[in-house]
Amino acid sequence: MELTLSTCFVQVQDPDIALAFYRDTLGLEVRNDVANGGFRWITVGAAAQPGVSIVITNYLNGSPDDNDMIAALIAKGALNGVHFSADNLDAAFEKVRASGAEIVQEPTEQFWGTRDFAVRDPSGNLVRVGQPPAASS
Repeated sequence: MELTLSTCFVQVQDPDIALAFYRDTLGLEVRNDVANGGFRWITVGAAAQPGVSIVITNYLNGSPDDNDMIAALIAKGALNGVHFSADNLDAAFEKVRASGAEIVQEPTEQFWGTRDFAVRDPSGNLVRVGQPPAASS
């Protein structure tokens, strides 16, 4: 049996603001946008990976107390978002910085070999963008 990733979910507070970040700042394409009542499920993804999607949503199946708790955790940045790879980390960083997004970490060489940076989406989710080391000859 072989499993592959198809979809992951990122909890957000305001779908419109989150959409602007994931589409305009990160450059992901919008694949679907479904509204039901006050909730939205917006599917985005990288053009280079048509089989992998991220659903940004403000829907949480829980009690009002659960909703408040999750909203507080997101606002604190306690929930991790997603990690992306970039073929040009410096260009990606400059685009994100120019957008005014909250930079958590500027491009840094990590001890495991990847160079990456971290930013928060408008809801507080941590998003990392990395560039793996070049393959050695």
